[in-house]
Amino acid sequence: MEAGHLHPLLKVWEMFRRIFLEMGFEEMPTSNFVESSFWNSNALFQPQQHRARDSHDIFFLKVPSTTRQLPEDHVERVKRVHESGGYGSQGYGYDWKRVEADKNLLCSHTTAVSSRKITIFFFRRQTFFSHLCLLKGKQNWCSVRWCHSSVSIICFFILPHCQSICVEITFSPKRYFSIDHVFQNEAGDRTHLAEFHQIEVLVCDRGFKLGDLIGVLSDFFARLRKKLLQVSECQSYNSNLRTIRTQSLAWKFSVIMRGFKKWLDVGNSGVFSPEMLLPMRLPEDASVIAWGLSLERPTMILYGIDNIRDLFGPKVDLGLIKTKPICRLGIQ
Repeated sequence: MEAGHLHPLLKVWEMFRRIFLEMGFEEMPTSNFVESSFWNSNALFQPQQHRARDSHDIFFLKVPSTTRQLPEDHVERVKRVHESGGYGSQGYGYDWKRVEADKNLLCSHTTAVSSRKITIFFFRRQTFFSHLCLLKGKQNWCSVRWCHSSVSIICFFILPHCQSICVEITFSPKRYFSIDHVFQNEAGDRTHLAEFHQIEVLVCDRGFKLGDLIGVLSDFFARLRKKLLQVSECQSYNSNLRTIRTQSLAWKFSVIMRGFKKWLDVGNSGVFSPEMLLPMRLPEDASVIAWGLSLERPTMILYGIDNIRDLFGPKVDLGLIKTKPICRLGIQ
């Protein structure tokens, strides 16, 4: 009797997941295939007229065509920084349209998941402390113990200043990752598909710079058994990313396995810009370093597959799934 077999992508998916959990990362909720333009691009400080938002790159939905609800206070802050700037930025100086932000689309990158997670996580913690301040309003002091997976603190504060202290004290370092489907309106070829998987990784802390990003990436690639890969770097541009080393806004990395004849881009990395983070009400000295890579291309490299259509899609040979060995990614 023939048994079922795990697809190579699922094998690599699980090994990536184990590596991130070993590094202390928390998995973000995924499978949110339909996303609003606001979270997919506006909240990332991407202008509404950006060419990446054109219908040639994104699948917009006809039904339902618009989102039902967005956090209005956050929407207003994002609109303001787009139109007139703030937080040390001049903005883009254009008329930001709510109707564009409300449009539904198939999620084109996993950074939309990250922006939503960071915003909701810190908003809920700020709201929790603000409500405590109101509940204790008839007293001139209160004592609060707040326990979370990343922080355990005891707070004593005087009533006139409790609101500002509440907002400041709720920040704590976090590490998140996600692996999910994304959709981009691309013509299929040997290395591209309209549907594929992205890995999103971020670290949120105070005062992080590019050197911290390089350190975390070094640890990550060491766990990928770096001896199998060579790593290259080059400049690229993303409106939500900023780096110091290249004086540009992103840092792309490519890999090649011994025996392959060309470099293959697998990821992008950088530091989230203040125009993206400060409207989320994070402290001014808070930074988020992030990187992302596809799931298909590392799988192609590890299993020696030179055409992505042989790995994912209707043309996959079932014999490939039955015969490929387990993924030993990250195993010494």
